[in-house]
Amino acid sequence: MRLILLGPPGAGKGTQAARLVAKYGIPQLSTGDMLRAAVAAGTPVGLQAKAVMESGGLVSDEIVIGIVADRIEEADAKKGFILDGFPRTVAQAVALDTMLGEKGVKLNAVLEFIVDQNALVGRIVKRAEEAKAAGQPVRKDDDPEVFKTRLAAYNRDTAIVAPYYEKTGLLKKIDGMQPIDTVTEAMMKALG
Repeated sequence: MRLILLGPPGAGKGTQAARLVAKYGIPQLSTGDMLRAAVAAGTPVGLQAKAVMESGGLVSDEIVIGIVADRIEEADAKKGFILDGFPRTVAQAVALDTMLGEKGVKLNAVLEFIVDQNALVGRIVKRAEEAKAAGQPVRKDDDPEVFKTRLAAYNRDTAIVAPYYEKTGLLKKIDGMQPIDTVTEAMMKALG
């Protein structure tokens, strides 16, 4: 099972990805984690990424695709993988499709979690309040202003990736406003 999870921050992608990992025994691949691992391992692509990051630049799509290409060759990803937080742009989606095509690998589905964005802000505020009440630190990205900035970036850059995958017939829309278990059931049903 090879999947991409799309949806704004706070839509429940991480929660649902954990359930997919448990069901299918495939890894959830985060580009940030993969970048750090490639840099630490000193792979050729990791060394390129390190040089860019040390100069304060943004890692190019080409480097990120190279890191994804290397990562999906690892043993734990042979049965499949879940990409969460990537691709973030249509250019990345096109590059990903090209790379997968060169490897003879096909995506099974792209799951888009559809959520009410105003309710998401409320959800994040509640999560921050619950953390404070429990004496736990509040996640930096649970600050309402930081969250609104991340949401605006998602709407500007990433929301357009879903129509790209809709044209390919891979996109499956999931109502992310339902209770967690209901979202899981809908997701599993969509995956057949």
